[in-house]
Amino acid sequence: MKYKLYFLTGIYFLIAMAGFAQKSNNSVATGKLFIIGGGSRSADLMKSLIATAQLKENDYIVVLPMSSAEPDSSFYFIEKDLAKVCSNTITNLNFTSQLVTNKSWLDSLGKAKLIFITGGDQNRFMKIVLNTPVQQAIAAAYAKGATIAGTSAGAAVMSQQMITGSEFSGDTVRSGSFKKIQYHLVEIKEGLGLIKNAIIDQHFIARSRYNRLLSVLAEYPSYPCIGIDEGTAIIVQGKKLTVAGEGQVIKLSLPPKRKSTVKPTGLVNMRNVQLDILVAGDVVVL
Repeated sequence: MKYKLYFLTGIYFLIAMAGFAQKSNNSVATGKLFIIGGGSRSADLMKSLIATAQLKENDYIVVLPMSSAEPDSSFYFIEKDLAKVCSNTITNLNFTSQLVTNKSWLDSLGKAKLIFITGGDQNRFMKIVLNTPVQQAIAAAYAKGATIAGTSAGAAVMSQQMITGSEFSGDTVRSGSFKKIQYHLVEIKEGLGLIKNAIIDQHFIARSRYNRLLSVLAEYPSYPCIGIDEGTAIIVQGKKLTVAGEGQVIKLSLPPKRKSTVKPTGLVNMRNVQLDILVAGDVVVL
């Protein structure tokens, strides 16, 4: 009788845990993303960020400057822009590999109402953050309603499939010039995964990154590919994308079930590519 009770208790525990896991997997984040394509940030754009985050008097902002080779300078400039448009406390949490388990810092990160990821090198940021409690804390804050913002490299890390900025050339990886549109041209690594149904590129129109993003679309035909220009942002809430700022956003997509093909020459062939040019106030569904 005792063993039967233990067995039934064990079964109940497994069922309860399975239900909890299912609930967690089906949960939808209630936060927002404010993704800037890089470049200068106007006062109006920063006001839009603060309005999106809906900061209250006691809410605070955390800046994550780990993308930058000069994190203190990176924090200084974003703090300066934020201080012009709000009076909330702004905290610099420059995590290193040795600090990713710092409980005090993680608690502060998880309770922030606005988290801002600065520019620099997205690979540098993800090398520190990927699969650590820092990534978990960002995801938890987002799930609870925080706004996660980023610019340049801080924009690239938002996607599950992150454009690193590097190009494959034979068996080597180099800084990308992207003079072709082809498969296996653009290096993709794992990002934060806050956007799972689109891929983000930045400095898009200013640096003519069409070849790069079209090559990504060829390899990931089911994902809309979003190119954000400088001084411009997309605000993502659920599946709704709204454009803010002074420039444009390019959305590249293929019709459902449409795929690219590759010719014997190695050239990519795609038909019915949809290109949308979006400006401030435009709203699309991802």
